Amino acid sequence: MRLLAVATFVGVFAIVLMLYWALVVRPEEREHGRVTRRLKALFVSTAARRLGLIREAKRLSKVHGLDSLLSRTGGVLAPLERLIEQADSTLTVGLFLLLTGTVGLGGYLAVTAVTPFRSIAVVVGALLSTVPYGYLRWQRGRRLVQFEERFPEALDLIARALRAGHAFTTSIGMVADEVPKPVGSEFRLLHDRQNFGMPLPDALRGFAQRVPLLDARFFATAVLTQREAGGNLSEVLDNLARVVRERFKVKRQVRVITAHARMTGFVLVLLPPVTALGLMMIVPDTMKLLVEDPIGVRLIIAAIVLQVIGGLMVQKLVNIEY
Repeated sequence: MRLLAVATFVGVFAIVLMLYWALVVRPEEREHGRVTRRLKALFVSTAARRLGLIREAKRLSKVHGLDSLLSRTGGVLAPLERLIEQADSTLTVGLFLLLTGTVGLGGYLAVTAVTPFRSIAVVVGALLSTVPYGYLRWQRGRRLVQFEERFPEALDLIARALRAGHAFTTSIGMVADEVPKPVGSEFRLLHDRQNFGMPLPDALRGFAQRVPLLDARFFATAVLTQREAGGNLSEVLDNLARVVRERFKVKRQVRVITAHARMTGFVLVLLPPVTALGLMMIVPDTMKLLVEDPIGVRLIIAAIVLQVIGGLMVQKLVNIEY
C-alpha cells in the first residue's frame, strides 16, 4: 500500500512536470525567440522593451486557456497578483496555484503512505500548501526592507536634482539609473509610465500601491500636494529623508531589543514538532499509539490547530508596529 501511494505520487508529479514543460516552458521559449528576433530586426528602444515586459507580467498564466479562465474570476485573484508583484517574483498566478496544489497533494500522499488516517494527511497537506504563499510573503518582506534602506538615498538624490534645476521627471529618471534595486526598478517603472502618457498623479498612486510602505505614501502625498498647492519640494524631500532614516534607526533598535523574545517564540513554535519527530525516530512504538488510535488522531489534529494558533499569537506579540 505504501509503495503504491509513493509510486502514485511520483507518477502524478512526473506527469505535472511533463505537462508544464510541454504547455508552458516550450511555447514560452519559442515565443521568446520569435519576439527577440523581431525586436532585433526593428531596433526597438530599451524603453519599449521595458513596457512590453510590464504588459507581459500582468498575464495570470502563460497558458492561454488557463489565462482566460483565471481572468474570468474578476477581482478574486487581485490580492494574490499584487503579492506576486510586490515580491518581484517571476511566478504567474496560474503557476503559483499549480505549485500550491502540487505541494499540498505531495504532502497528502506522503502522509497516507505512512499512516492510514486520511484526516492527518488532509491537515498536513493543507499546511504544506501554504508554503508557497509563506515564501512569497517572506520574499516581499525582504524586498521591502531593502527598499526602505535605500529609499532615503533616492529622496536625497531627487532633492539635489531639483535644487540643481532639473525637472521632477528628470530626477526620477536619475534615481532609476543610479540607485540599485529594488528602489531603482520601482522608480524606473514610475518614470516609464508617466513617460508613456500616464498622468503623474496616477503613476504616483500606482507607486504607492506597489510599495506598501508608509514612507512611499508620504512621498507620493508630498509630490501631489506640491503640484497642487506649490511649495519647496526639495526641502520637503530632505525632511522626509531625515524622518525615514530616524524611523529606520528606531526599527533596528526595536529589532535588537525584541531579539530574545523573537528567538523564544521561534523555539516555542518549533519545539513540539521537533520533539514529535525525535520520538518517532527514537521510540516509534510510543508515537504509533497516537497514529493508530482514533483518539490519538484527534489529539494530533487538535495539537496542530492549537500550534498554528499559538504561532500566530507569538508572531503578533513579537512584531511591534512602529
